[in-house]
Amino acid sequence: MKLKTALLGAAASLAFAPAAFAERGSDGDVKIIYSQAVSTMNAYLSSGTKDVEVGSLVLEPLAGFNEKGEVIPRLVTEVPSLENGGISEDLKTITWKLIPGLLWSDGTPVTANDAVFTASYCMDPAGGCAQLARYEGVEKVEAVDDMTVKVTFAEAKPNPFQAFVGATSPLLQAAQFANCLGAAASTCTEQNFKPIGTGPFRVTEFRTNDVVQLEANPNYRDPAKPAFATAMVKGGGDATAAARSVMETGEFDYAWNTQIAPEIQATMESGGKGTFVNAFGTLVERIEMNMTDPSSSLPEGERATTKHPHPILSDIRVRKALSMAIDRETLVEIGYGAAGRATCNLVPAPEIYASDNTDCLVQDVEGAKALLAEAGWADSDGDGILDKDGMKLSLLYQTSVNAIRQDFQSIIKQWWNDIGVEVELKTVDGSVFFGGDAGSPDTFQKFYADVEMYANNFDGTDPEPYLAQYTCSKAPSPETQWQGENVNRFCDPAYDAMVVELGKTQDLEKRTALAKKMNDMLTKDSYVVVPLVDRGRLSAHANSLGGVILNTWDSELWNASDWYRMK
Repeated sequence: MKLKTALLGAAASLAFAPAAFAERGSDGDVKIIYSQAVSTMNAYLSSGTKDVEVGSLVLEPLAGFNEKGEVIPRLVTEVPSLENGGISEDLKTITWKLIPGLLWSDGTPVTANDAVFTASYCMDPAGGCAQLARYEGVEKVEAVDDMTVKVTFAEAKPNPFQAFVGATSPLLQAAQFANCLGAAASTCTEQNFKPIGTGPFRVTEFRTNDVVQLEANPNYRDPAKPAFATAMVKGGGDATAAARSVMETGEFDYAWNTQIAPEIQATMESGGKGTFVNAFGTLVERIEMNMTDPSSSLPEGERATTKHPHPILSDIRVRKALSMAIDRETLVEIGYGAAGRATCNLVPAPEIYASDNTDCLVQDVEGAKALLAEAGWADSDGDGILDKDGMKLSLLYQTSVNAIRQDFQSIIKQWWNDIGVEVELKTVDGSVFFGGDAGSPDTFQKFYADVEMYANNFDGTDPEPYLAQYTCSKAPSPETQWQGENVNRFCDPAYDAMVVELGKTQDLEKRTALAKKMNDMLTKDSYVVVPLVDRGRLSAHANSLGGVILNTWDSELWNASDWYRMK
């Protein structure tokens, strides 16, 4: 089966329930709460989901994904395909046609030059683009005319729906960001906090790691939308408090990522004010192993860089032992219930791409101890902590502030203690942890710890750009303002070669086999990524908020232009 028929024809149009709003802004204000506050509205400067999603209210890509994972047009007249000529027969180009008359929120025309600029912005090697994997294999982006964008790939690209597709790859206005290329990208505060966009809203006030105030975009392409005149996104606190603000107090209309225990969910929902929405996609809670030395004894600028391999975790036997000591089924039970599934895979879905990797599902404490002994670790002084060559087997384990994550930290620490590992726990406010501040020592990209835990997922239903994040060149460093998707600094030329091969593999059977091999290379073959739980998305909305459709393949706020107040 050829991918170009199985995937490239996957465009679809949407039909929504009637919103019944008379005119733009007629439904007043909508209030959204994110337990992790927003640090920037520019997805290219943050890998944090909270920044990407809230930014999507303002900045849009040429196309996105609906709740089924199908490609849908946003700023273009149709999704390119082989049939309509938008994708070339040799699969080396994709051509997009902009909607005529499309305007930025400041009233100026959107043109193909904005797309050309956006690609240059992200692909600038000095810029440290957080979404560079979505431009993997792009040779050039050109404006055929004012309304036509042509993307050319270095080799045939069976899945060309990466650059400019999904919330992680939006269009920037060239005029606004003209002076923000390369190393200047992170210095453009006004642009990054108040970008001019094409989305249903525009920013009126941005307070870092606190609140974003927005108003309806007066130049939005549908004159009847959005139904809400204003929107407010409040950040901070924790998942439980966010859920309560919708389900119990009614202070907010929508709460993102209400990652709370199943019994608390049931109690909240019984109040009748709101509804939890849940769906599985590709979101995986995992532990990343730092392949570099984060020690504070190293000079600033050399910590957690490839100049210094990790003194403990560079040994695969240690990484594997840490994974073997974990009981993933217990984690699911205490943290997620039916909203989680134990997994050994970084890519758990779609099903055709999911590896049959199940070895990690059985906890093996004795096996972990034996592996550490084989690696030369022993308790020479009888204090219960293994040591080797005068160094203790001691790890700093960090994650964001979240009740379930703290439960996970506590129990995993105990399992690791049981095999002789000393563990120090660290928690960081999610707004900071998932932010992109190059000056902060506490971001997950900078990774000033030995292991760290968080969840991530990918846009759409094809894992190619997600797997491409782990190439050598995408490791965060001072030279990239600590941006980059390869947070554990894994580097293997063989893996890099597979990324290139996947990018040009058209046959679906071969493509899925290669993706599974890459998944296994990161997980069971090297243990640089230790998956824990395949997490369903869980959020909450007020019963008075209509039009909400949970989307696990794109931004959760993907159809905020269709939200309305139930009468």
